[in-house]
Amino acid sequence: MDAPLHAEPSDVPAELALVAIDMEKYSQIPEANMAAARCDVDDIVATVLADCQLPDPQQLHGGYKDSGDGAILLFPPSVLARLVDPLLDRLNAALMRYERQRLASSPVLRLRASVHIGPLSLPDHRGNAINDTTRLLDSQANRQALSAAKDNGGFLAAALSEIVYQRTVHSGRTQDLGSHHFLKAVARVSDKPGFEQPCRIHVPGLTGPAVHPYVTDAASSASAPSSTAQQNAASEAPAASSGGTFQFHAQVSDATIANSIGTVRIDRRQR
Repeated sequence: MDAPLHAEPSDVPAELALVAIDMEKYSQIPEANMAAARCDVDDIVATVLADCQLPDPQQLHGGYKDSGDGAILLFPPSVLARLVDPLLDRLNAALMRYERQRLASSPVLRLRASVHIGPLSLPDHRGNAINDTTRLLDSQANRQALSAAKDNGGFLAAALSEIVYQRTVHSGRTQDLGSHHFLKAVARVSDKPGFEQPCRIHVPGLTGPAVHPYVTDAASSASAPSSTAQQNAASEAPAASSGGTFQFHAQVSDATIANSIGTVRIDRRQR
């Protein structure tokens, strides 16, 4: 058996799949209720992970990072598709069930989530992958998408990095989610001016076009006609110099018409 290679500082760490979650308005919860609310979220997430037959991140050395009002969960890259479908929709469904039985004294639980993949060293969590995951989580687009969830009875909004979307949804590895369930957007964070990345926004129960009005950083292609469509429209429009027929049955006195039309063809015989 060959001896393992000696690790060098320049070696690329192993790739991991990352899911970050964050509780909405956690800081506004009375201090006496914070621990209970966070415990409820942890229980919901753990139950949904088991339901999706996903491994427990806490069984991976360094696979769980507490962030106070949320957490970053690490998984082997092989389960990436399941972190998108069915995890996201089932997590939203679990939050909806919680809401139906929530005590009046307990806060409403709404979550933002993000899914990313990339090289990451453990157990110190060094690498751009974890930074990008948290910035996707905190992006304006993801925050605005949670407003779409609220207005439509949902409790979750999620931002996927483009590489996650391509490896899972675009490649056909998600059974119940297709491209129409996602909105193409740009992830930006107000206090991180150097961060700007394409992403895909998902709000369980809604299509991408339904979320679009809420997201100011939605990709322009989602709302603006393509250049091909604009060219087709232009080709179908009558040309200004096509020599259309004008018929006037009285003297033209309107200054706009009289001063704008240099030559009027009185009649054009059809051939």
